[in-house]
Amino acid sequence: MVAARSEDPAERRRGLEILVAAYWKPVYKLIRARWNRSTEDARDLTQEFFARVIEKDFLAGFDPGKGRLRTFLRTCVDAMAKNDVRDAMRLKRGGGAQVLSLDFETAEGELALAGIPAPEDRADEFFEKEWVRSVFALALARLRAECEAKGKAANFRVFERYDVEDEEPRPTYAALASEFGIAATDVTNYLAWARREFRRVALDTLRDMTASEEEFRREARDLFGLDARAG
Repeated sequence: MVAARSEDPAERRRGLEILVAAYWKPVYKLIRARWNRSTEDARDLTQEFFARVIEKDFLAGFDPGKGRLRTFLRTCVDAMAKNDVRDAMRLKRGGGAQVLSLDFETAEGELALAGIPAPEDRADEFFEKEWVRSVFALALARLRAECEAKGKAANFRVFERYDVEDEEPRPTYAALASEFGIAATDVTNYLAWARREFRRVALDTLRDMTASEEEFRREARDLFGLDARAG
């Protein structure tokens, strides 16, 4: 997340937008699950957390040589929830004014489907799983936009139908060929292209979400295996 620490205002703003987009759901869900907060309290604390990130030199305390950005952020969230500054911040901000436009209903719906884990469950494992979900969700949205811009929406839809959607059993290549009016060999080619592009976009997204090249390489190995390359 080098951009979020940049002295250039435009670059800093871009970096902070990426940070918020990547981490707000994991933060919200962590507060709901680990700290057993109500939806209202979790929304307020999530808003306050990212208000601090945006308005203050919040990342100055992060040293990428000592750990991962997501670990640093999780620790900060836990400290905020533990100290329970919500009421004071509500007064400070004039009754809990919403700083960011975040789709909390969607996050709450995802929690309802998955089930909120017990507060005693390992917070680091829970936060990591939500972080991975966030990485891939952002990458998927980026790939969709790129495919539409390049006139390859059909490539994306075949990829989405076969690799992303939860339909069981998965559609056969023949069924997809019939559905999209293409040859079965095209299904193979579309999937190969989309999978390659998704990996590229996911790595680009991961690079935007990490604070150093070393951290990027560690996270890439965790997500894609030892053969993942930084370039």
